[in-house]
Amino acid sequence: MTKSTSRALVLHCVDGALLVVDKPAGLLSVPGRLPENQDCVVSRLQQDYPDALTVHRLDQVTSGLMLYARGKAMQVALSKQFEQRQVSKRYEALVQGLVEAESGEIDLPLICDWPNRPKQMVSFELGKPSLTRWQVLARDAAAQTTRVELEPVTGRSHQLRLHLASIGHPIVGDVMYDALPAARVCLHARRLGFVHPLSGAALEFVSECPF
Repeated sequence: MTKSTSRALVLHCVDGALLVVDKPAGLLSVPGRLPENQDCVVSRLQQDYPDALTVHRLDQVTSGLMLYARGKAMQVALSKQFEQRQVSKRYEALVQGLVEAESGEIDLPLICDWPNRPKQMVSFELGKPSLTRWQVLARDAAAQTTRVELEPVTGRSHQLRLHLASIGHPIVGDVMYDALPAARVCLHARRLGFVHPLSGAALEFVSECPF
């Protein structure tokens, strides 16, 4: 579909049921509590599409594809696809170190680290089941980094970031999870697939990785 722009956001799809937008790194998905944190993807969209409603979120540091509903009925229908794990999501990340295996799974239960929120932590006693599948796309021996594709089977807060850090390969720039400082956190929501809530058509969108 032809891309358009709305308040400096790139829109991949606009119709009567939904919006697919490319979120830049550093922009909130939804408003924060403080007055200085009101600028976000949904508030920008609502300037042109007043019926735009949130379906899911990306961390402020993460860039890439997001799906927004138009109206409450579409929000319920699209949210149900996320809840029932019917949405296909693929992320691309650049991580520190050279990952040895070609692919694998990270199965570690996560919970909020309340004294240090919004940071999350692994807890086998209290954490919620969390599963990430990954595969290597490329290795850079000179830079000592690995490019990986990630599939979050579950959708916990900071799941990809903490899972990768937990296996000794934090995402480049993710200082919250012990990575070295960099220009940005190198995590991008690259592919998003779902079923259109009205037509029933299978849709897939791709956003090229900016790092």
